Amino acid sequence: MFTQRFSATPLGARLARRLALNQLHDWGIPHGTRASDTAAVIVAELAANAVTHGRVPGRDFELCLSLIPGSLRVEVTDTRTEARPPGPGDVQPPEPLADSGRGLVLVEAQTDRWEILDREPPGKTVRAEIELPRWLSLFKQHLNQSDDAPAHGAR
Repeated sequence: MFTQRFSATPLGARLARRLALNQLHDWGIPHGTRASDTAAVIVAELAANAVTHGRVPGRDFELCLSLIPGSLRVEVTDTRTEARPPGPGDVQPPEPLADSGRGLVLVEAQTDRWEILDREPPGKTVRAEIELPRWLSLFKQHLNQSDDAPAHGAR
């Protein structure tokens, strides 16, 4: 699992996308693959939404990536409770010349599953999942990397 907090700024959103792609590469999902490119779009859109619509002054947003059976899970959490976005199946495409409104349309089109969860303390998490055909080999590789890492505090 990869979890990191970022400042709720455009720079924080860009950094979240970059670090997510680096983590996926470390897990055996190379840059430029379908899964990596899809994850890049999802992280970019959810992070941008957290910065644009979920921002509470002085509060960060959090990105969490995890390999779950058969899929990559992407979660972006912010601390704003009001102005909840539309959920799966309720997202409406924007007007053709609109300047915004395409983020969740892309999330809905690119993910296999997604949902919006309430969070305690107040806030929300947008969770998206992308199916990974090679999931089992990636998971085994991830476990082997974890086994090879030195224990915390080991010398």
